[in-house]
Formats: sequence, C-alpha cells, structure tokens
Amino acid sequence: MPAFPASTTVLDSILFRDAFGTPQMREVFSDIALVSRYAEVEVALAMAQAKCGVIPREAADQIAARTDVAAFDFDLLREETDIVGYPILPLVHQMVEQCGDAGRYVHWGATTQDIMDTAVVLQLRAGLEIIERDIAALRGILADLSKRYRDTPMAGRTHLQQALPVTFGYKTAIWLAMFDRHAERLAQVKPRVLVGQFAGAAGTLASLGDRGFEVQEALCAELKLGVPASTWHVARDGFAEAVNFLALVTGSLGKIALDIMIMASTEFAEVYEPFVKGRGASSTMPQKRNPISSELMLAASKAVRQHAGLMLDAMVQDFERATGPWHAEWMAIPESFVLTAGALHQAKFALAGLVVDEAKMNENLAISRGLIVAEAVMMGLAPQLGRQEAHDVVYDACRQANETGLSLADALSADPRISSRIDRAAIEALTSPKNYLGLAPAMVDRVLKSATR
Repeated sequence: MPAFPASTTVLDSILFRDAFGTPQMREVFSDIALVSRYAEVEVALAMAQAKCGVIPREAADQIAARTDVAAFDFDLLREETDIVGYPILPLVHQMVEQCGDAGRYVHWGATTQDIMDTAVVLQLRAGLEIIERDIAALRGILADLSKRYRDTPMAGRTHLQQALPVTFGYKTAIWLAMFDRHAERLAQVKPRVLVGQFAGAAGTLASLGDRGFEVQEALCAELKLGVPASTWHVARDGFAEAVNFLALVTGSLGKIALDIMIMASTEFAEVYEPFVKGRGASSTMPQKRNPISSELMLAASKAVRQHAGLMLDAMVQDFERATGPWHAEWMAIPESFVLTAGALHQAKFALAGLVVDEAKMNENLAISRGLIVAEAVMMGLAPQLGRQEAHDVVYDACRQANETGLSLADALSADPRISSRIDRAAIEALTSPKNYLGLAPAMVDRVLKSATR
C-alpha cells in the first residue's frame, strides 16, 4: 500500500478533499498556517508593546527576527498540547527557547485565548477574502446567464407543478439577487468580525496597568485589525455571525443545486452540468449523466447548516471564560470555510458551463396544451364577459381539455360563448405561453442594474 497521510474526513481525504474543498482554503486552515498565525500574533504583540514602551525595543526585534515556525518541533508541540489542552503554552516554550534572553518578554501580559482568538480572526480574514472573490466570480457567471436567457420562456413551477410561464433568465436572476445580497452581507460582516482580541486573563487588561488600551490598539494596528469595544472572550457573536453567513451562502447554493438536479432529470431534461468525459458516469448504466457538482453543493449546504447551529450553541458560555463551548468553534469554523469554498468552486464549474436546452424548455411549456395560461385567457375574456363568467367559461374549457385531450385553444373555440365574441387568432394569442411572461424580462433587467459587478 502507498504511504499516504492518515485522514478520517472528506475534508482531508485524498479521495474526496477536492470535491468538498479547495487547496487554497485548506491551506488557510491548515495546522502549519494556524501555528504560524499564533506566532504572528505573539510577534505582533511584542512589537506593539515595544512601541508603547512596555518591553525593550531590542527584545521585540529579537523576538521578530528569531521566531522561526519552520524550526518548531511539531511532534513536541502536539505532545505538550495534548497535556496542556491548548497549544499556546507549548508554542511559547519553543519561542522562548528560540529567542534567547529576549524570550522572557514573549506573551507578555497575554492569555492563551487572546492569541488563539486573534489568530482565528486572521484566518477568517484570509478565508473571507477567498469567499469574496468566489462570490464575485459567481455573480458574473449568473449575470451572463441572466442576460443570455432573459427572454427564454419556460414553465414556472410551484409545488412541482407547472404554474405560469417564466423565463430561464428570470430564474437565474433570482439566483443572482441572492448572491448580490450575500456580497452586501459580507461587506457588512467584516468590520464586526475582523477585530483583534487582547484583554488578559479575565479580560480586564489588569497585567498592563494603565497601558492596556494603548497596547491593545497598537497590537490591532500591527495586525491591521479592528479594535474591540470590549473584551469578547465569551461574547462569540462575531464568529457565530461569520459561520452563519457561510450557512446563508451555502443555503443559496443548495437551492440552486436542487433546481439544477430536478431540471436535469430525464423527464425535465432542460439543463445539464458541463460535459466532462467520465464525470457523473455510472458503473452499471452507461447512459447516466449525474449532476455531481450539484450533489456536492447540496451536501455542503447541509453540513454547514449543522455547523451554523453548533456556533449558535457555542455562544452560550459561562462567566468570563468558557468551560467547553469555545472548543466547538475549533471544529465548526475550519470545516465551514472549507466546505463553503468547495461548494462555491462546484457552483462556478457547473454554472459557467451549464448546458441549457431551450427547445426542451419550449417543449415542456407546451405539455399542458395551453392550460398553463388559463389565467391569461380568463383575464383576456373578462372585459367582454365579466370576470365571473370568464372564470366559469375558462374553467369549463379547461375541464373539457383535460378530459378529451384537446388543446385549450380548441376547447375554447368549441364553446359558442367564446367563439361568438372573439376569433380563433385572438384565442391562439391568449393561449400562447410566450405571450404571458409578465414582467419576468423586466425583473431580469432590474436585478442586473441593482448592483455593481
């Protein structure tokens, strides 16, 4: 057997990791990256304290110059973390050893959670930058689809039944509007979430006397993070908001995925994911073309939704330092970001190359033989017959069409109450689904104009 690193989840599996995530996002949340962030915060703290005159400048310079994550003993770090329960004290041990005499100033006035929380904020910043780029790319893809299919009629469906005609561009514009709102949400989330944490053992900055706020502000400036209004050791709404934002994003992707999967079913056959030789193939049924990207998007949406709930649960923390809920974040945050990146990757692939069968959409629109626009006929006849009589006449015609297999136009023409008032050409116009699209195309235009792309 080949010597592969051990893996136990789809996020790090050699088989599944690129189906459910992306290398770029995995790197942001990798162990090496996380430890590097811990060290980055410790170095930034030393530099900030030197600027404030809390520790000697020479010591801070030595800490910055001599801290070398690549030289850390990760086996020792793992062993000590398992004993201590947290990785910061083991990390500080190795930084102290690397930094010589300056090592006495490492972690000055800080507490473990200060370093860990701020490191996670740095990860969130990098992760949200990736999500932001992916959302922007997806919005561009959806805008192109909406423009291209602005006037392409298809059956609109409610409760999985044909309801009234829409256009495919109208459908994709609804998808686009969701991601326009997600882009807006992301811009609003970042200032609330990308805030540093430095407050000491019980969050009061007591170890630094009257220099606490000064050091806190200098640290946040060093890391280019916002300054917190108050300690948030046990106020976890920021992290919960970030993951719940990801749940909204993947929820929208799940909705798109479900639409695509149903529309790609044999009986609908209106859209298909891009053709790649072998993708979606069955081991026993050569004719199959399974919607793989959509299936992965839907699965990711369900998993991130669970993590969003876990993050809400983790908000319930005791007193000034939690006894467990904090640890749940260590699972939920990385997995949510990796799954969201994977789902966005699958969405960009599926939608950028989406195969749209306009002829099949038109064929499906004609399945009801005009019954899909019974409302249009009723409203068209109402000025001459009155609304109630028009309703009754059209109802009778629909019933006859259903029972005999006639088109709605033929059933209407056979009714003297109608044929005596309007001619066949007018009936044909009233029963043409393409003539009853409402404001669907105009709604596409409005969505396309509503946000800068």
